[in-house]
Amino acid sequence: MSSSASPGGVRASNRERILALLRERGPMSQADLARASGLSPATISGIARELRETGWLDDDPDAPARGRALALSRSAGVAVGIDFGHSHVRVAVADLAHTVLAEAEEPLDVDHEAHEGVALAGRLVRALLDEVGVAADRVTGVGMGLPGPLRRDSGEVGDSAILPGWIGARPEELMHAELGLAVRVENDANLGALAEIVWGAGRDCSDLVYVKVATGVGAGLVLNGRLYHGAGGTAGEIGHVAIAETGPVCRCGNRGCLEAFAGAEAVLEPLRRRHGDRLTLRQVVLQAQAGDVGCRRVIADAGRALGIAVAGVCNLLAPERVLVGGELAQAGDLLLEPLRDAVGRSAIAATREVPVVAGVLGERAEVLGAVALVLRESQRFVAAPAGVG
Repeated sequence: MSSSASPGGVRASNRERILALLRERGPMSQADLARASGLSPATISGIARELRETGWLDDDPDAPARGRALALSRSAGVAVGIDFGHSHVRVAVADLAHTVLAEAEEPLDVDHEAHEGVALAGRLVRALLDEVGVAADRVTGVGMGLPGPLRRDSGEVGDSAILPGWIGARPEELMHAELGLAVRVENDANLGALAEIVWGAGRDCSDLVYVKVATGVGAGLVLNGRLYHGAGGTAGEIGHVAIAETGPVCRCGNRGCLEAFAGAEAVLEPLRRRHGDRLTLRQVVLQAQAGDVGCRRVIADAGRALGIAVAGVCNLLAPERVLVGGELAQAGDLLLEPLRDAVGRSAIAATREVPVVAGVLGERAEVLGAVALVLRESQRFVAAPAGVG
């Protein structure tokens, strides 16, 4: 009998399955672990007892007493997330039980070079690790998000990225050189989708579309529970779907792209004569919520444009849910109602009832998604928990 088929080998395999589920999904009850793993409750109970005795598991202190949940020990390591936005970098550190231990954010010039952003992120990561008292050798991995397409063949940032100083850069190599840690890089919309599945409004979904509407417009696609990248790694560029053949010229060079109707410039430009050149998306949302008719109108126009493109995605993929995030999503139903109306008009009958709702994680979605990327994709544990040795 091979070692993998021996009782010891089977038990070790089952133990790894339990650890992987807890790492990916966070605290779970024994009943949930049995359902997710396909193992019997008795097997789960025995493995959980063994893992708890050897220090791999803790009881989740936030779980109600009647439904005691198990969580990975906080001594097993931490995950780091980094999110680069149009004018900021945000960093978070979380343990493997999905508890965020610390976060920080710093502004960035929109025209900064890649090496400047990497250096600032590196300083923030080191400061946060010091703050929570965690050594770098206990980091299981670093997830990092950028607002632009990433070419899987070369690791380079594509030429439609919002941050011009990153175009052609290889962010994974740059951040690895800065931190000396394993780094995984994703498009920011993909990370928003991942965060909503792990922590937010998509927790029960295996087929999901997450649309981020901010400076640009992008989509994260989750199909059968996994991020979908496409052959070249650039799937989800919904902002460059043409919705009007004779529309305005987009920054990508094409005419009539969704981003030219719903991105930040499309929203801000009609309002600048009245509100000034320093107007921001956040200010537009606040003024729209306060009743400004001009701000409400441009947000509604953006929603209708988004709905045309989202209807096409629904017709093609038939997702369980569409989530909308990013700065403009803070407008709530001022954006979502015209978006839903457009989906209802343009989607086929089978998909026009797909729920379209706001994401719940707000501006933290992408950095939490970067953490979730490490929790889901890396299987590394970096420290023997208490009792193991």
